[in-house]
Amino acid sequence: MVLLAASICTKTGKPLVSRQFVEMTRSRIEGLLASFPKLIGAGKQHTFVETDSVRYVYQPFDKLYMVLLTTKTSNILEDLETLRLFSRVIPEYCKTVDEKEIFEHAFELLAAFDEIVALGYKENVNLAQIRTYTEMDSHDERVHDAMRQCQEREAKDRMKQRAKELDLLKRTQRTGGTKSYGNSTGISSNMYSSSSTDNKPDLTPTPVSYPTSSASSAIRPSTTGKAMKLGTKGKNVETFVDQLKSEGEIVANNAPVTAGAGGAVTKHKTHSISLPDNAKGDVHLKQEEKLTVRCGRDGGLESLEVHGMIMLRVKSEQYGRILVAIDNKDSRNLQLQTHPNIDKKLFTNESLIGLKNSDRPFPVNQEVGVLKWRYTSADAKEIPLTINCWPNETANGGCDVNIEYELQNTNLVLKDVQITVPLPSGGHTPVIGKIDGDYQFDSRKTSLVWTLPVIDQSNSEGALEFSVRGKSADFFPIQVDFISETAYCDIKVADVKSVDTRKSALYSSESQLIVDKYEYV
Repeated sequence: MVLLAASICTKTGKPLVSRQFVEMTRSRIEGLLASFPKLIGAGKQHTFVETDSVRYVYQPFDKLYMVLLTTKTSNILEDLETLRLFSRVIPEYCKTVDEKEIFEHAFELLAAFDEIVALGYKENVNLAQIRTYTEMDSHDERVHDAMRQCQEREAKDRMKQRAKELDLLKRTQRTGGTKSYGNSTGISSNMYSSSSTDNKPDLTPTPVSYPTSSASSAIRPSTTGKAMKLGTKGKNVETFVDQLKSEGEIVANNAPVTAGAGGAVTKHKTHSISLPDNAKGDVHLKQEEKLTVRCGRDGGLESLEVHGMIMLRVKSEQYGRILVAIDNKDSRNLQLQTHPNIDKKLFTNESLIGLKNSDRPFPVNQEVGVLKWRYTSADAKEIPLTINCWPNETANGGCDVNIEYELQNTNLVLKDVQITVPLPSGGHTPVIGKIDGDYQFDSRKTSLVWTLPVIDQSNSEGALEFSVRGKSADFFPIQVDFISETAYCDIKVADVKSVDTRKSALYSSESQLIVDKYEYV
């Protein structure tokens, strides 16, 4: 079966949504669909009609048609089965099958169409699998949204702080008798000092400290005439500070950061670590899993999701005609999916990953995803690292907080572990009573970061105790971050073989588990 295109059109042949799966021009598709209503005879009960070049397989809705364009040599039974699947997809996204709903959900429909057909051939999928594949969320999108929200919050906080400083400066000038000369820019009289050699004003900008409790910070007028922009790129998203620098101020960030006994600890989002290029072989396989966990503050698991992928990279075509043997010993219900160009029967029967066309090599110097999987669970025993937080409020308005961690999956070796605990606003420094590992307190972000270089069987349990002013609800959500070279799911690359000889070939591999989002809310 070769499916040329799938379209949703009106009774007059006007295409609303169309997806072509082979090389066809837009005018060719529109011409075929425009002639389609003329070929349907009144009162006919057939669901297909043929011309000299193509076959129309269609299903009428109230005011629309779901039309598949196929070659005349395609299997009509397979065509009808595919048409039924397409027709079942439409109500999944559209409440009513009309033009307005089709236009509003056009991109969702196109994404679903791509899951049904690849390169003109029907994929072996059902409606539930299509729904699962199209609903897979994007890690990059979540990172972008989190960065944007962080930028907006920090910009608002700095604007409020700046407004407080300006208000304090005005009050100090009024009470201290400081006069401002009459110009609209609002430059104070102590902005410039006379030089000992001439009467020219000293244009050296006065340093500004942030935060400040005095009125000694000088304010210079803005000469750029531009409003502060949200969403600009910056390593620490210092939007407000960047604006001050553009206005000519020398800005010193004096927000105190207190480190634990082990020295200064800089908090960074843990990133995946790849092998250097000189350590990678001519055939290199990378296995990566992303873990998303959401738990309640009482310790119950709300959701756990693992997205895994094996990526292949070959350096030249002479190493491209290979088969990758996969060893899957995981007994849990994993959802496995191979790339559309991978031979699915070969993978199902022999657990080998190879191209459908075995005469062709894998792409050269490109990291190609050949196998991906997804696993979800609501069982609390599946949580790799559990966090138990017990805040106890005291009579003097303070709170004694006890936090414990426990490594439930002792097969994992977690590295660069960071447990971030939010603190009440006000910048009060917590008093550390007991800690396994090290910590960092950032008064600007009002957070306490508990860091441990490694968590494994030897230190599968640990605790942190501290006291600070606040209430029990102030210490959530708790964020957890780490990396591991051990996979969460028991899937690994067993061997790489030549297509012709089926003998083992040299290869290199790496595996890593990284945290996408891990929080206790």
